[in-house]
Amino acid sequence: MSFRKDYFNYAESIDYNNTDYTNGFDFTEQSSEEIKNHFVEVLDAGIHGICFSLYEDGQKPGDIISEEQVRRRMKIIAPYTKWVRSFSCTEGNEFIPKIAKEMGIKTLVGAWLGHDPVVNEKEIEGLIELANEGFVDIAAVGNEVMYRKDLSEDELLDFIARVKKEIPSDIPVGYVDAYYEFTIKPRITEACDVILTNCYPYWEGCEMDYSLAHMKSMFYQALEAGKGKKIIITETGWPSKGESFKGSHPSEENAMKYFINSQLWSREANIDIFYFSSFDESWKTGPEGEVGAHWGVWDKNENLKYTDE
Repeated sequence: MSFRKDYFNYAESIDYNNTDYTNGFDFTEQSSEEIKNHFVEVLDAGIHGICFSLYEDGQKPGDIISEEQVRRRMKIIAPYTKWVRSFSCTEGNEFIPKIAKEMGIKTLVGAWLGHDPVVNEKEIEGLIELANEGFVDIAAVGNEVMYRKDLSEDELLDFIARVKKEIPSDIPVGYVDAYYEFTIKPRITEACDVILTNCYPYWEGCEMDYSLAHMKSMFYQALEAGKGKKIIITETGWPSKGESFKGSHPSEENAMKYFINSQLWSREANIDIFYFSSFDESWKTGPEGEVGAHWGVWDKNENLKYTDE
């Protein structure tokens, strides 16, 4: 969920040998209306997973969110997804996996780790409790803490080891970060049962026409680093509005194209993808600028974007 402009410099150093450059659906002859119709068709057919956006307009991390709000939003996305990803185990986030399970949705549940040891302890305890109560299918210990430099490698490894020890052994445990971190942090990669990687062509300044191929190259790099471990793309998406970044341009049409291509590849290649994100969240303008508020498939008022519904 963090600001990724420095991803661009790393992207320039990637070796693209043996990369599948197929760029997905050919939109050349497609009108805007046809693209909208294709977007709806792909969404209606169902997706593997989606990242759950918790906050309404005017809310932000640190606010306590009600069970009713989580339930209302979960009902909206439930017909479309098999899995849901949560980012925290406190402040109302704990309702996400519980309600998802009620609705027959599988869960990737995250503990949000940062600088504050008191908060970290609450998050880890919350993740362990939810897992032991049967609400967790995959456990994510931290999100981009190496990227943000919030913890040392040893501190993160200790948290991963603790969670593994204290939850059922049949629940895979991983850590979420940018794809390249699993190459440059081999001890963390080794500690994970599953590699949980964030892949954002947008934040690497990639043009839309090459975005799917670029996302694939990120996946393949994580795959190589994982040495046979399962790779899950835990975040990928494209904003519908906001500032451009180098060759990446937010627009409704580009957001639909990226959604269509990523989901078709997910199905065809049997790659597990959690799309980012379910709803637009206004608070994200703080860390990311205007573009941060426009990553949702649904808008901030919980209406499906790009359609007349």
